[in-house]
Order: sequence, then structure tokens, then C-alpha cells
Amino acid sequence: MATREQDIVSVIKEQIERFGTTVSVTNVGTVIQVGDGIARIYGLGQATYNELLQFPHGITGLALNLEEDNVGAVILGEGTKIKEGDEVKATGRVIEVPVGEALIGRVVDALGRPLDGKGPIKAEKTRPVERVAPDVTKRAPVNTPVLTGIKAIDGMIPIGRGQRELIIGDRFTGKSAIVLDTIIAQKGQNLICIYVAIGQKTSKVAQATAILEKYGAMEYTIVVEADASDPAPLQYIAPYAGCAMGEEFMEQGKDALIIYDDLYKHAWAYRQLSLLLRRPPGREAYPGDIFYLHSRLLERAAKLGKEYGGGSLTALPIIETQLGDMSAYIPTNVISITDGQIYLEPDLFNAGIRPAINVGLSVSRVGGSAQRKAMRQVAGKLRLELAQFRELEAFAKFGSEELDKATKDQLGRGQRITEVLKQLQYIPMTLGKEVSILYAVTHGYMDDVPVEKVISWEENFHRFMETRHREIIDKINSDYEIKPETEDQLKKAIAEFKQGSAN
Repeated sequence: MATREQDIVSVIKEQIERFGTTVSVTNVGTVIQVGDGIARIYGLGQATYNELLQFPHGITGLALNLEEDNVGAVILGEGTKIKEGDEVKATGRVIEVPVGEALIGRVVDALGRPLDGKGPIKAEKTRPVERVAPDVTKRAPVNTPVLTGIKAIDGMIPIGRGQRELIIGDRFTGKSAIVLDTIIAQKGQNLICIYVAIGQKTSKVAQATAILEKYGAMEYTIVVEADASDPAPLQYIAPYAGCAMGEEFMEQGKDALIIYDDLYKHAWAYRQLSLLLRRPPGREAYPGDIFYLHSRLLERAAKLGKEYGGGSLTALPIIETQLGDMSAYIPTNVISITDGQIYLEPDLFNAGIRPAINVGLSVSRVGGSAQRKAMRQVAGKLRLELAQFRELEAFAKFGSEELDKATKDQLGRGQRITEVLKQLQYIPMTLGKEVSILYAVTHGYMDDVPVEKVISWEENFHRFMETRHREIIDKINSDYEIKPETEDQLKKAIAEFKQGSAN
């Protein structure tokens, strides 16, 4: 009995001696330099690229520079609280954001934290913000349209689900207006929208969110905000975070649309980080991997094959040009990555042609395969006639008196098409409405309407079709094409409207 008690005593003594000396292996370093949102850390020998680091006061950082004797990390939060000598722990995790249905209707920051005061987000899943894009074998052809509700885009520069279409133009040419209209037009189209605001004024983002709320678009939209007052690391992460949220829906077999507003400011944020991390500057002081910054983001937009769920992620990046210079470094990089661009011209905008789309410089490399058959039936003629008009218009300026009747008729048709393609903001149209008015203008039904009265003629025509011939619009919307009997009904309806307006 005594020996048993002695054994117990010896075990207790051994435990007391070993108390507090438990060995645990953690990757810990020390801050040797801090400033401008960048920390240099000594001793994190096992850290990996893009790994999350834990600073004191609950602040996290991101390991971006892995050098021989130190790690350069960007601080995701209030950097003024961190000082030299602070202990930093490697977490072994890469940066992740919450994803899923719980985010819909919310405004979040680049780390998925709520900014709208509607309480915590109960997301059941997270995803890493960085991920390799789907390879060619997983992709399917882009053949289903994203209807923007804007006649000029749906008719001549169609966007397909899974496409990457750049929207490019100077300041105040209506770039954000186009994407907001596109989001509003998705009501009932089974398309989840993600609006990523990078480096924008807080008031502008609040205004955009209020507009989406007003038109009921927040029911299927997520807003990711990293505004101008946020640190550069959050502006750098924001588009990747938004993309991870969109990929979650794509992999569930759903369709998602993501807008990056805008990637010029994203490149600026990355340049700032790179220069502070002492990376060698290249052209325009951008680092050497600036092309990779955007290519690895935009390549993640895809239309997946049926065996992979058949979902899609469509990307609409925005780039702001300086004085219309499309040949600058960042615009040419992004143009070479995307499947086309919509170029907005200041001169057209100032002349009252809105949306101010320059049809000559705008292109969709997916083309008619991303259009409904009904739109293809009217749009082929539309683009050709508009191109001929632009060409003739330049010559007509030299002497309109000596033009023959055919040329004058062509000019008149072109002027009317230009008027029809004008569209007020926040009034996106259904396919049926777009097709019916484009049919009327391309088939000569508006040739006798004075140019200054075209807009009011169109408004009255839509009202007439809504009240008297709603079934024609519904038929085009459901059939996706103008069948011979529908075309006959449409012709009769236009003739009836013209007769009524003449009386």
C-alpha cells in the first residue's frame, strides 16, 4: 500500500516540476520596422506567401514579401497601434472571406465584415480570396446573354454569361451608370450581382447602394466596399474577395455578375504597396507583375461546362482613362485580358448622346452567339446602318446641298437610329421592348418622324404597346425570337400606332 502511495507522490512531483514547460512549436517573429501600413518582421522563417499573420491588439496582416532575413507584411487595419519589438505569429491560414446566400443584400468590406449596420453575417462557409482560375477543359462556350436593358449594348455589343467585358472611358462619361442599369435590369433574371467599389468616395458608394435599394436590386446584390479612406491593402484585396463570393455561386450551378469599379484605382493601391515593400518599379512606377495582378483576377470569370454544374461568373471591369488615352499602360493590359470593351466617349456624352458609346471603338468578341435570336434579327441591320451613317456623316459636313436622295435617306435613318439608342438612366428595357423599337427604326417605320420628335415618338409607342398589344412584347420575351406570325402582328401594331398618332 505504501509503495502505491509513493508512486502517486512521485508522479505528482514530476508533474509539478514539468508544469509550465510544455513545448509547442509556433512560428513567431518580431517587428523590426513599421510604417505606412507595412511591417518588416524578423524570425518568421516558415511563413508562406499570402499567409495571415497575427499582430497584437487583434490586428491581422498579410505576408507579401518573403526575403532572406525578414518578411514584408501589409497591415490589414489600424497600423499605428503596432510598434517595433511586437511579437507576430504566423496563423498557417491564407486570407479567407465568408461566402454564400447570407451575404445577399448586404454591404461588406474587403474582409467580408458588415458595414450596413444590419447585424452580423451568419455565413456557414468561407473561401480563400486567391484561387487558380478554371482551366480550359472545365469551360463551356459563352452562349447565354446578360441582358443589360440598354438598347445600344444589347443590340451591338452583347455581353454573354461567363464573358469579361471592359467598360472604359474618362471621368463622368457614365461608366458606373451603365453597370447600375445592368444590375437593375437583372430583376427576375436569376443572376446574382456583386458590386465591388475600389477607392471610390464613400458618398458615391452610399449613393449607388441607395439607388439599388430604391429599385429593389439589393434583393439579389452584394456590395463589397473598399473606399478611398480604407488602407491600400484592403483596396488591393477587395476585388479578389468579391470574386471569391461570386465563384461560390458559380460552383453551385448559378449565374453571377461581378463589377469591379474600378481597376485603375486597384492598380494604384497595388503600386503603393509594392513601392512601400521596396519592390523594383517598372513602367510608370508599377511593379513587374502588374499584368498578373489583373489577369489572375479576370481569368476567374468563366462559363462552366454542364458536368461541372453549368454555372457562370461574368465580369464587368471598369477602367478610367485620362483624356481618352486607351493606349496607356493599365488600359492596354486590361483590354488584352478581356473579351471586348465598351468605350464611352466624352464628346458624345457632352453632345447629349447617352449612353455615350463609341460604336467604332467598342467591340464584343463573343458577338451574336451571346444574343437572343430576336435581337440578332434586328441588330445585324442596326450595326451596319449605324456604321454607314458615321462614314457618310463625315463627308456630308463638307456640303449637304449636293447629296443625292439615297444618301440623304441614309443620313436621316442614321440620325433616327442615334436618337433611338439614347436612353435615360435607371430605365432598363425588356428584350421585347428593345426588339420592337429597333425593328421599327431599322425597317423604316420612323423615317417620316422628325428627328427632334423621335424620343417622344418612342415613349408613346412603348406606352401604346404596353396597353394595346402587350401580348406581342410577352411573345418576344418568351420565344426569344420574332416568329413570322409575331412579325405580322408587330407590323400591324406599328401601322395602327402610326395611324393613330397621325390623327
